[in-house]
Amino acid sequence: MAADAALILTTRALNRALLARQMLLERVAMPAEAAIETLIGLQSQIPGNPYTALWSRLEGFRPEEVSDLTAARKLVRIALMRGTLHLVTVADAVALRPVVQKVFERTMTPGSAYGRALASVDIAELVAAGERLLEEKPHSNKELEAVLAPRFPGVDGHALSHAVRAMLPLVQVTPRGLWRQGGLAISTTLESWTGQATTTDDRPEAMIRRYLAVFGPASVQDVQAWSGLTKLAGAVASLRDELSEFRDEAGQVLYDLPDAPRPSEDTAAPPRFLPDYDNVMLGHAERSRIVHDDHRSHFTKENGLIPAFLVDGFAGGSWRIDRERGRATLRITPLIPLKNRDRKALEREAEALLAFQEPDAKTREIVFADAP
Repeated sequence: MAADAALILTTRALNRALLARQMLLERVAMPAEAAIETLIGLQSQIPGNPYTALWSRLEGFRPEEVSDLTAARKLVRIALMRGTLHLVTVADAVALRPVVQKVFERTMTPGSAYGRALASVDIAELVAAGERLLEEKPHSNKELEAVLAPRFPGVDGHALSHAVRAMLPLVQVTPRGLWRQGGLAISTTLESWTGQATTTDDRPEAMIRRYLAVFGPASVQDVQAWSGLTKLAGAVASLRDELSEFRDEAGQVLYDLPDAPRPSEDTAAPPRFLPDYDNVMLGHAERSRIVHDDHRSHFTKENGLIPAFLVDGFAGGSWRIDRERGRATLRITPLIPLKNRDRKALEREAEALLAFQEPDAKTREIVFADAP
């Protein structure tokens, strides 16, 4: 379909398409591992976030399922899209890391701070040394800095550690990432942890198809913002014969898989609680399909986003859980006036989330801040 003849999709239509594909229009009966692979992973800088994300998406979700899969090394936490930690299947870690590797290498170009700090270093020698150390024993970033620095005198230890982490596919090992367990962030190589090495195929086309399946319709800029990659226009163009084309209300060309779900914009959307860095908040360059432009600054914090809740499919405000002496309080901060039925539905969802997150609390309470 020619772009100038493409169907225009409203912001609400794009919202409903996103929610349908992200399992947020209704909870889905699906094994957690299959859901994580369908969603191309879940961002996981905060180890508990994938559990909240899946609780909001899956019918009868049991956090122990994800925890057991992680302990069994069938799920891993590895830096991928945008250079950030994601919880993914081993198959996706193996396939996706080569595709997004340029995101990591970009931090070490000669003109960058790390590039200048490492100008005198043989990077291949450094990476080989780091790989040997990490396969002998998992290390934290600080530990890796400490053991590498004496081997490369006069070079900043943090830059040395960064280079190893950028060039090697590293996973954070358990118990970090297990349900209701802590643990220092320590890493080893993907192959050492799982027995699986990454592929050598860095072509992005398969990743773009999968992205559109769960985030489309989307622009080239959206794919780039989600992945962290640049210059993807050619790869998207190579797929045009198998894609449908649309426009958003601003005239931006959007691409999609022909048979992907695009529900009516009038489809009902239930309230949902999202963790920091949820897929739907970070999946596009143009995010008005999920959060109003006037509200975006509210969700931004240093290095990321605060948790949002959805009302009628859009981010309606933020939430947090406070814990003190056996009491757990879920505080809801609306950014919009809440209709009575929306407030009641949101409160029911909040009660269920609080019971999930804080099963041992002696007292649980839901508190609403004053709406505008």
